[in-house]
Amino acid sequence: MKSTPELLTPKDLLAADTAMGAVTLDVADLDVMTAYYRDAIALEVISSQGSSVTLGRGTEPVVILRHSPELKAASPGQAGLFHTAILFETQEALAATVATAGQYPGVRFVGSSDHLVSQAFYFDDPEGNGIELYWDRDRTQWSWTHGQVEMSTLYLDPNQFLREHLTEQGLADPTALGGAVVGHVHLSVGDVATAQEFYVHKLGFETTAAMGNQALFVSAGKYHHHMAMNVWNSRGAGPRQRTLGLGQVDIVVPTADEVGALTERMKHFGMQTRDDGQTVSFDDPWANLINVRAAN
Repeated sequence: MKSTPELLTPKDLLAADTAMGAVTLDVADLDVMTAYYRDAIALEVISSQGSSVTLGRGTEPVVILRHSPELKAASPGQAGLFHTAILFETQEALAATVATAGQYPGVRFVGSSDHLVSQAFYFDDPEGNGIELYWDRDRTQWSWTHGQVEMSTLYLDPNQFLREHLTEQGLADPTALGGAVVGHVHLSVGDVATAQEFYVHKLGFETTAAMGNQALFVSAGKYHHHMAMNVWNSRGAGPRQRTLGLGQVDIVVPTADEVGALTERMKHFGMQTRDDGQTVSFDDPWANLINVRAAN
C-alpha cells in the first residue's frame, strides 16, 4: 500500500463543521423495519417512495431503508456496519427514546455505557443492524491528551438513567423533545492500519483515539468521533459482497468546493470516484459505499 504522510496539511483535512448524514440500509422486510424505526426508535417518516422509506426527525433524515429482498444476509465476520449512532440534544430526549425502544415488542437491547464524552444505549434492529442512541456531554467536559480524546466504557445503569431523566412528556411523545441526527457511524473492518490509511490519510479525518490494532476513532473539527472502525467481529475481512445491511454512509461537508477538492484528492490516490459536482461517491477498502455531499 502506498505510504502517505501522517500529518495532513490543513487544506487536506475535512472542514471542521463536517457532519454525518443519513445511513442507508438495504432491508429484506421494509414494513417491519419501517415500523421498528418509527415506533421503537421514535423517528418520523419523512418520505416514502416506492421501495425506499426515509425516517428522521423533522426534515433531518437519519436512516433510509431501501427494500432489497433479492439480497442475502451478511455472513458472519463480514465487514460492514457495526452501528448507526443517533445523537439526541438532551438526556431527557435520549431517555424518552430509550424508554420507547424498551417497550417495543421483541426489542433487542444490547447494553449501555458511559463513555466519558457521552452516555449511550445499544440495540439491534430486527435485521441485526446495530444502533446506538446517545447524548454528548458538553465539549468543555471532554479531556484531551496529546491530541487524543479520553473515552472509556463504564457501566451505565439504564434503570437509574430513566428514573433520573424520563419525563411524562417524553414518554407521551419522544419526538416533542427536539431533533435527532446521525452523530457518528461505526464500521466493522478487516484491519485498523488500512482503515487509518483510507479514512485519515486519504479522506481527511483526524485520529481522535486509537485502541492498538483493535479500533480507530476519527473526526473533523475535534469532535470525539464522526466515524469509527473496529475488528472485533471482522478481523481479516476482505471487501464485502453486496448483502443486506449497510447500503451507504453519507458525509456532509459545508460547500461544493470542498466536494471538488476531495474529489481531486481521491483521484490523486487512484480512487475510483463518481461525482456530479455536488456529491462524490467512492468505496472504502471493504467496499462500503461512502457518499460525500455539500450541505443544502
